[in-house]
Amino acid sequence: MIRLVAAAILVALCAVPPVSLCADGVSFAVPKPGPMDLCPVCGMIVSNDPNWTATLVWKDGHAHHFDGAKDLFKFLQALPKYAPGHKREDIRFCLVTDFYNLEKVDAKKALYVIGSDVMGPMGHELVPLASKADAEDFLKDHKGKRIVSYDEVTTGIIDRVDAGKF
Repeated sequence: MIRLVAAAILVALCAVPPVSLCADGVSFAVPKPGPMDLCPVCGMIVSNDPNWTATLVWKDGHAHHFDGAKDLFKFLQALPKYAPGHKREDIRFCLVTDFYNLEKVDAKKALYVIGSDVMGPMGHELVPLASKADAEDFLKDHKGKRIVSYDEVTTGIIDRVDAGKF
């Protein structure tokens, strides 16, 4: 019975096609989280909330999946804790899921709304949006408090988002 379950899981994992992405004229496959992939920050099963997933891919092809942008940022801000021996220079790309179109977007190009009435898998979240117009609309429509860029996300902002104090 255990062999049957293991075989079924292996078949299911192989059947999930990766997302294809093009950056700087180079096409590469973005691995999708499998049914048992855990967020390295909180331990939740990432595939339970596909509309929120974030993915970090290292230059060696290894990927980490997160249940939201907030945990991706926590991971990036504490690499020695979550990924000993890895450096920021080892990162090939980071992707977040755009709230409106549910497509993967470059985390560095996305904008994030904080303090909205929309909750992610881990409560208050940095809601990723692909464009300034979408971020401004989301801010108004969902009572957001602030729009921040990738470079503006600090440990202090994450702590305030976790605490619900914007």
